[in-house]
Amino acid sequence: MKRHEAREKALQVLFQLDNTDLTVEEAMGHIKGQPTNAFYEKIANGTAENLEEIDAALAQHLEKWSLARLPKIERTVLRLAVYELLYMPETPKRVVLNEAIELCKTFGDEGSSKFVNGVLSKFTEQ
Repeated sequence: MKRHEAREKALQVLFQLDNTDLTVEEAMGHIKGQPTNAFYEKIANGTAENLEEIDAALAQHLEKWSLARLPKIERTVLRLAVYELLYMPETPKRVVLNEAIELCKTFGDEGSSKFVNGVLSKFTEQ
């Protein structure tokens, strides 16, 4: 499984977890196209396990928005990308931003990628 596909599947897992009582393992079981790989499991589990810290970091960079007000897909893409930015420094920041933008183009609406790019660019300026 390529990393882009792993990110897509992780996004689907995290999207399911938002406002549900599912565990990460249960949500992973609902995603088609198994088997998994280590990168997919790391970013899905890592994002879920560090959600409070990720949300706190995101809240600092949202202007005139709250996490609760964000559309679910943008919130999920941002969480996944911020996990990579904060906890996986070996992944180049430019790659994380490009992947997040591509996920928004696939799963979001036409304004999603610009919004996510704007928020994530604040993380890369630090």
